[in-house]
Amino acid sequence: MDWLHWIIYVVIILAFVLTLVMSFILIERRVVGRFQLRLGPNRVGPQGILQPVADAVKILLKEDIIPSKVDRVVHLLAPIVTFAPAVLIFAVIPFQQAGNGLFFDLKSTASMVDLDVGVLFIFAISSISVVGLVMAGWASNNKYALLGAMRTIAQMVSYEIPMVLAVLGIVLIAGSLSLADIVDKQNIPFILLQPLGFFIYFLGATAEMNRSPFDLLEAESEIVAGVNIEYSGMKFAMFFLGEYAYALAVSTITSVLFLGGAKFPWGLLPQSFIWLLVKILLVFFVILWIRSTLPRVRVDQLMGFAWKFLLPLSLINLFLVAAEGMLPSGFTWPIVALNVTLAVALVVIWANRFYRVGGAKVA
Repeated sequence: MDWLHWIIYVVIILAFVLTLVMSFILIERRVVGRFQLRLGPNRVGPQGILQPVADAVKILLKEDIIPSKVDRVVHLLAPIVTFAPAVLIFAVIPFQQAGNGLFFDLKSTASMVDLDVGVLFIFAISSISVVGLVMAGWASNNKYALLGAMRTIAQMVSYEIPMVLAVLGIVLIAGSLSLADIVDKQNIPFILLQPLGFFIYFLGATAEMNRSPFDLLEAESEIVAGVNIEYSGMKFAMFFLGEYAYALAVSTITSVLFLGGAKFPWGLLPQSFIWLLVKILLVFFVILWIRSTLPRVRVDQLMGFAWKFLLPLSLINLFLVAAEGMLPSGFTWPIVALNVTLAVALVVIWANRFYRVGGAKVA
């Protein structure tokens, strides 16, 4: 009854994504509130726990306004095309070691599909979301929405390159594109072997999912509200949910690639979905921390940061990984010490150079 397993797994993934997305919305509002010395939502339900439900009911009751001159078919499909890829990413995520009893056991691993090219699948699927944003900008028949869509293309193309190069370092170390193999090879978390790769990937992913300080697509002072200016009601909610779904996806992928996935550090305890969930929440907290700390950058700073800062560092990191791959086994901890030192030194040196040439000069 393989088909029944797939149906159950689809339901589980949808429930997992939607539940955590609603939890992320509440967590962000409460955590950012604490950063800003206020309480955040605390009225609906115990400690405000039902606030996302109240928000969902409110937005479902809002009128769906469609401007008269939009392309109705493309206008309708754009939110779906933006949200769906974020859910598809979780089809290849290894939530737990095979045979550990995560709801039920599949053939080889506790993921819906164990692809040999899982890393490639993630980058291919996540790139589809930009198509939905471009569809929204073009179909809205609004120059500000179209400008937001063009910025989306420039931003995603710019930051996709250093992200891919950073993940290539992980692929070289693990010798596989399979996410399950990458988790199995992490006797120590790859963040220790690849601190510079983690830094590049995390900042690039933050920019790709339009999170602060890289949220220029919704800079009200410049382009009103970005690609979703002509959307209301449930279609607007799809864009909103898509943003948090990608935040969940980035947190999960970061946990799998750099933090060992469902593994407890150094194998002191058995693999469990609980460890993966803890790491996901930790990564998301760091995203919120950055949002609450750093101001929004300008568009020239945004593009310069990708091409003048992250791209050179990602190329240097890739050459370092290739060189260290020729060393004999048994040098793990010296390599960890060397990579951490080099990562700190390179970031400081390149940051000083970036500021000196005017890439981040304050207007």
